[in-house]
Amino acid sequence: MRANGSHRRDGPEHVTPYDRFAFNDVDIERLLLTGDYRRELVAYFGEQEYRELVELAHRSQANGAGGSGMPAIIVPGIMGSQLGLVRPQPLPNDILWLDPIDIQIGRLEALRLEEQTSIVSLGVVLYSHLRLKLHLRAGGFAPVFHDYDWRLGVDSLGKTLAERICRMESRNVAIVAHSMGGLVTRAALTHPGAEKVERAILLGTPNFGSFAAVQALRGTYAVVRKIARLSNASSAENLAGEIFNSFPSLYHMLPHGDCSGGADLFAAAAWPQTGPRPRGDLLQRARGLRDQLAHADERLSAIVGVGQETVTGVARRRDDFVYTVTRRGDGTVPAVSAALPGVRSYYTPLAHSELTRDRNVAAAVIDLLKHGDTDKLPAKWQSHTAAEARISDTQLRRTHAQKVDWAGLEPEERRIFLQNLNEPPKLRLRVPAAAGHAAASSRAQPAKARRSPRARTAARSTERSRPSKHR
Repeated sequence: MRANGSHRRDGPEHVTPYDRFAFNDVDIERLLLTGDYRRELVAYFGEQEYRELVELAHRSQANGAGGSGMPAIIVPGIMGSQLGLVRPQPLPNDILWLDPIDIQIGRLEALRLEEQTSIVSLGVVLYSHLRLKLHLRAGGFAPVFHDYDWRLGVDSLGKTLAERICRMESRNVAIVAHSMGGLVTRAALTHPGAEKVERAILLGTPNFGSFAAVQALRGTYAVVRKIARLSNASSAENLAGEIFNSFPSLYHMLPHGDCSGGADLFAAAAWPQTGPRPRGDLLQRARGLRDQLAHADERLSAIVGVGQETVTGVARRRDDFVYTVTRRGDGTVPAVSAALPGVRSYYTPLAHSELTRDRNVAAAVIDLLKHGDTDKLPAKWQSHTAAEARISDTQLRRTHAQKVDWAGLEPEERRIFLQNLNEPPKLRLRVPAAAGHAAASSRAQPAKARRSPRARTAARSTERSRPSKHR
């Protein structure tokens, strides 16, 4: 179905295909078993993904013992839950994140926290999390999703999760948390009722922050820049400076401790004066978050992605940020941030967004939930390369600059565009020489040759796209 640029911004006339297709996870699991809506599900997941989900759904049903095992709460990370507005039945709910048609006509502005809108979470992003849920059920657990408004602060989100745990009838609960969801989990563990949590597995959690949060506030993060390509009127800088900088969650994930490299990113003076900047009041409030999180605990285990090109450092150069990129992380979270001291850590050469989708990780999670240990992933890892690159905000602002004509993309191109939102630019990393290192690093450019097949397909769809017109 083609996007219609003449949609009104609200009311029953503005019901998009993304609103109509917003099935919940229980409905999707049933459809995978019955084969109904096959064409629509293939369009959303892709043919291969759909087939694998059907197989996993049947295995989950056969081995899941009716979902009678220990409850396992799956907590997604930032941007991992759909956000929108509740509509009266029989109309579908109004999905804003992530609806490309709404983004195109400027409705993403409603996500700014100061706006007087009744934004709520409307289920998890299933492409990223459904596999994990099915694996857990097949492993004998009773998995449930905990979607939430990821714009809010980790402290308040942790309290809400703790309240849900308290309301659960089961005496013992497990948690599997991805990315920022791990911080929400650690915040929940400090509240009454947390003693019900028997085990908690953190997948790629930025325990000491992520430079993705820095780039999101600067308008240079790949996700923000790709989202801006869909908007007729907004640039990535507009989105960062007017919408994303109102989200306390981003400030709660700023690098600190061993991850920060000595930079105090909670001080407004540390940030460049030009371009989007964080809000001073939110920086100040975020500084004390680390004291509100549970520390090392025998119930906790961490799974850390490594070997991916990851921003692992930042330096102020005149009025710009320059980022150091190494392979010591999962592409989003540095390994030193995901491996919480005093907590058992296991390592896998996967990108951040794949940690919830990989079958080996799922097998390791099931082991950890049942036994507190696993041999499915190594418990030690050491980087064997000193290769690195450097890239600045100025250079990143040259990437993902062309607008996308969403209506002009084929269905497969749309699906790939959305599924690759979190893929960062690829760089040529080199082992720095004693001389000329700075010059070599400053020439870091996107490296097309090493793109994954999925990324190459996305690039082709980008090259075929044309600047979108206001309608």
